Amino acid sequence: MTKKNFKNIVLFAIVIVALSLGGFFYYKFQKIKKNNPDTVKKESQELLNKVSRLYLVSTNETPTVATVSDPDKLKDQAFFSESQKGDKVLIFTQAGKAVLYRPSIDKIIAIAPFNTDTGNTTTGVGN
Repeated sequence: MTKKNFKNIVLFAIVIVALSLGGFFYYKFQKIKKNNPDTVKKESQELLNKVSRLYLVSTNETPTVATVSDPDKLKDQAFFSESQKGDKVLIFTQAGKAVLYRPSIDKIIAIAPFNTDTGNTTTGVGN
């Protein structure tokens, strides 16, 4: 192998490593940028605006938003029986409602009452 070929191979390897590192850091930057609190708040507001066009939602409450990532794990719950990966769940704790929204078709899939009361209550039956 000549010196010129060796230099070309080393130069090629350096370029490949530099491009790989650049791609890796770009990916990480985009991931951090996506999880920025301002970005999350903006995306949540846009989602709320879309859902409020389809259903009368509480305007004085900011919902908790979650994304369905594995619908198979949720199929045994009636609310999630028709869910798909990527569906959004908006939980309005004050209003006591949960909304399942599918952004891909801009449709509300399900609405259900939501109870945050985890305390034990007695019904008086059998006492």
